[in-house]
Amino acid sequence: MNWLALVFAGLFEIGWPIGLKMAQNPGVNKYPWIFLAVFSMAVSGTLLFIAQKTIPIGTAYAVWTGIGAVGTLIVGILFFGDSANVARMLSALFIVAGIIGLKLF
Repeated sequence: MNWLALVFAGLFEIGWPIGLKMAQNPGVNKYPWIFLAVFSMAVSGTLLFIAQKTIPIGTAYAVWTGIGAVGTLIVGILFFGDSANVARMLSALFIVAGIIGLKLF
């Protein structure tokens, strides 16, 4: 159950940089996007708190930030035109490998 909370915490970790990015767009009402960012931070932090009850802090934090980082990278590529060059993809793959390693070992 705590691993599921940790995965969802990582997914909500993706929401706040998206909210902040969208709030910067000219001509857009920034307040709903700022609300999304703050809401995502709160949910993410709460779920991380729950997950750390049984998952070691170092593992939980690395998995949480890893899911957030790779997820935000993917969103940036798909929706914001960020670069998807080989070096970036390989680097993301190393992050994912680290997350899997922390779960397995």
